[in-house]
Amino acid sequence: MIEQDLIIVGAGPAGLSAAKVALEAGLRVTIFERGVAVGGQLVKQTHKFFGSKEQYAKTRGIEIAKILYNNLLPYQDHLTIELEATVVAIYHDYVVTVLEKEKYRKYKAKAIIIATGASEKMLGFVNNDLPGVYGAGAVQTLMNLYGVIPGKEVIMVGSGNIGLIVSYQLIQAGVRVKALVEAAPNIGGYKVHASKLKRLGVPILVSTTIKEVMGNDSVEKAVVVSLDENWEMIPGTERVIFADTICIAVGLSPLHQLLSMLEIEMRYIPELGGLVPLVNDHLETSMKNVFVAGDVSGIEEASSAMVEGSLAGLYAAKELKMPHHDHERLERDLHAQLTNLRFGPCGLKTRNGIKKLKESGPC
Repeated sequence: MIEQDLIIVGAGPAGLSAAKVALEAGLRVTIFERGVAVGGQLVKQTHKFFGSKEQYAKTRGIEIAKILYNNLLPYQDHLTIELEATVVAIYHDYVVTVLEKEKYRKYKAKAIIIATGASEKMLGFVNNDLPGVYGAGAVQTLMNLYGVIPGKEVIMVGSGNIGLIVSYQLIQAGVRVKALVEAAPNIGGYKVHASKLKRLGVPILVSTTIKEVMGNDSVEKAVVVSLDENWEMIPGTERVIFADTICIAVGLSPLHQLLSMLEIEMRYIPELGGLVPLVNDHLETSMKNVFVAGDVSGIEEASSAMVEGSLAGLYAAKELKMPHHDHERLERDLHAQLTNLRFGPCGLKTRNGIKKLKESGPC
């Protein structure tokens, strides 16, 4: 069995940021990533980030992934990154079982940071299993990693930032976005992204959803329908939009399975995306020395995931009696960054979710 100070599950923005701070504190760190590269969702994101310089504002996601990885290079003597390594189990004695290239290995940690991120939510409608129905993450993977467009004409379902940004990326790739469909009465993402689409002539249909798609061997057209104030379909409002691709961007769900395996206390908080762990002020779960960071603890932007990851690494080091040499300043600055990221109307949903989580009971 391989022993390590800190094991981090997930090499996305949260996991990589956690590793940097933990390594600075002198911990020996192993990161497990089930994908073929580090960076998580960042490697698909060609748009420039908002925020401040601390979260790499005006830098494209694909470049941020490289920066976060390069930040770890000075600490290679204390760092192991295992790619194509899926953590299949974590036990109460801090033993972690990993499937690495068709072999099972066991590791034992003093502390664990779970930064597994989230999975895409799908939408139920007639024939949603026809070829041509994609999740937004799959579309980003096809286009931004492999240079393949999913189709020629797309209907985007969901007006959060992912739906808006991927719609714009599709247009840049030469794909026609026939319509953006949103079930809510208002656009969910930043207005600056929606304004780009409107200027390019993309119809944004609010209070509308997909009822069914039709086609012989793949998607050929879709029926959309208006919704009333109770989210019920309004008979007689159906209309047909011809397209060969449906892209679903209706939100994310935290990947909580490893936490549930450990019987960590969880709560269902819709504003945070679903089941999320109860944590104390140090991002520590109900199991001592098991921390969380990023979307697994509540769906937010990658900027917040980076800050949470840094905090988780900071607190894990302190719990292992190896506090960071600049702990107090970093703690203060990181909390200030997180507060700023959650400030204003765009952060209201997250703030409400965190409030509900805290009010649900002690960790």
